[in-house]
Amino acid sequence: MTVTQPDLTVFESLESEVRSYCRAWPTVFDRAQGSHLYDEEGRDHLDFFAGAGSLNYGHNNPVLKRALLDYLERDGVTHGLDMSTTAKRSFLETFHRLVLQPRHLPYKVMFPGPTGTNAVESALKLARKVKGRESVVSFTNAFHGMSLGSLAVTGNAFKRAGAGIPLVHGTPMPFDNYFDGTVPDFLWFERLLEDQGSGLDKPAAVIVETVQGEGGINVARPEWLRALAELCERQDMLLIVDDIQMGCGRTGAFFSFEEAGITPDIVTVSKSISGYGLPMSLCLFKGELDVWEPGEHNGTFRGNNPAFVTATAALEAYWSEGDALEKQTLARGLQVDQALAQITAENRPHVKEYRGRGLVWGLEFHDKERAGRVARRAFDHGLLIETSGPESEVVKLLPALTITPDELDEGLRVLDRAVRETA
Repeated sequence: MTVTQPDLTVFESLESEVRSYCRAWPTVFDRAQGSHLYDEEGRDHLDFFAGAGSLNYGHNNPVLKRALLDYLERDGVTHGLDMSTTAKRSFLETFHRLVLQPRHLPYKVMFPGPTGTNAVESALKLARKVKGRESVVSFTNAFHGMSLGSLAVTGNAFKRAGAGIPLVHGTPMPFDNYFDGTVPDFLWFERLLEDQGSGLDKPAAVIVETVQGEGGINVARPEWLRALAELCERQDMLLIVDDIQMGCGRTGAFFSFEEAGITPDIVTVSKSISGYGLPMSLCLFKGELDVWEPGEHNGTFRGNNPAFVTATAALEAYWSEGDALEKQTLARGLQVDQALAQITAENRPHVKEYRGRGLVWGLEFHDKERAGRVARRAFDHGLLIETSGPESEVVKLLPALTITPDELDEGLRVLDRAVRETA
């Protein structure tokens, strides 16, 4: 079969060198539906990337698309800053009824801007305002965004170097199992907090991902998260959970911290909250932390009304039936778990380990460059997967929550083939 080479001239000549995903997948995509992307030549690519977690309900989900088209066709408000609109009211009411109220979460809702890093910036700013302190503790291999405040609590050396200035007021601590179980949890952290000669300024907050996505699919144990929450309460620090990639059902429950039974002081949400890939983010916080002055934190695009419409439709479609989606996600996760266990067993000299929760999984290789080769080979066979980890040593699986068992099985077979063909 003759494969026509895509014409990438305009992208290579006009677009900045900063582009990245298009280098891993050198084709021109034209349309998408469900768990499939089609390029302009009509080739089908099974999507295990899901817009970096922004498309938990798949591409062009028909229920969400219909709600969006109906809204636009009646000339619904598109741009609204933080004005009160019918679309925002519907979202707030639905989010409270289907997400916050059933989980007994006492959160106020803030719309800080359209992206995840906007949500993180607002969370950091609020924590510092509430506590009157500057320092924030983060964790090794964390990723929280690309703006300066978010980069200051991000671990990746390459990303941090892009800031071009010192990134201050952030202190890293070891993430769960950083020392392979040889050091008791939070031994170093708590010792620094209690030692008046440690040089660690009293932190305003601690920010954590329950599963580090960009950091290599590092999964925090529920007991580690509970111990962290207790430490924060004991030491008068706010706990911020960054649920931007792992929220909205990615690990099973709507929020990834639910399994641990904790209630963070602040939670950041973005990516799949709109359900349709439309820019939208939330900063959620306990009511007593709502010390903002009007207009103290704002942004032109924080009121993305089309995103409110699709977000509301997604909540009604997928979170109004109790734990049905959660059970489905956990069942799909077991399917992935079993397949990765077999791949690991059959490639023991090459695969270091696999790990994950729900529908986020990682396959780590001893040869750190192997993951990139596997991802490229998978693309040759029609599967979109990315890599993660500080040295891109982990193949990352992030399929839509709505993927069918057959589609999931097909993608896992391609992954198995790609691993074998890159030995």
